[in-house]
Formats: sequence, structure tokens, C-alpha cells
Amino acid sequence: GDLLRLVTKGLNRNERLIIILYYYEELTMKEVGATLALSESRVSQMHSSIVARLQEQLGKRRTEFGVQ
Repeated sequence: GDLLRLVTKGLNRNERLIIILYYYEELTMKEVGATLALSESRVSQMHSSIVARLQEQLGKRRTEFGVQ
């Protein structure tokens, strides 16, 4: 829904798929890697950078959302 759109807005195709497969389809990092023809360590690395970027975006948006 809206959260997925918000989360995947700034992501490229592989990054978007990592989020969808990992969080929505509940695949393991290994399975995500196999699906995208990436190594498990590469998926893990990309996942970490996506999460860091999202936390930064959410941090910036906190004031908009009125979250303390």
C-alpha cells in the first residue's frame, strides 16, 4: 500500500525487489539472492544500505509526521 510506495520511491529495481521479497514474500536473504542472481552477501549489503537510507529519510520526515 502507501507505505510500500513511500519506502520504495527512491529505490532501483533490484533494491525494490529486495524489500518486496524479503519483507512481503518473506524469502530469506539467500532466496532473494537466488531470485535476483546476486550473492547472499551482496543482498545483505544492499539491504543494509537501503535500511540506513530509509532510517535517514524517516528521521528527516519525523517532524512532518509529528512523531516525537
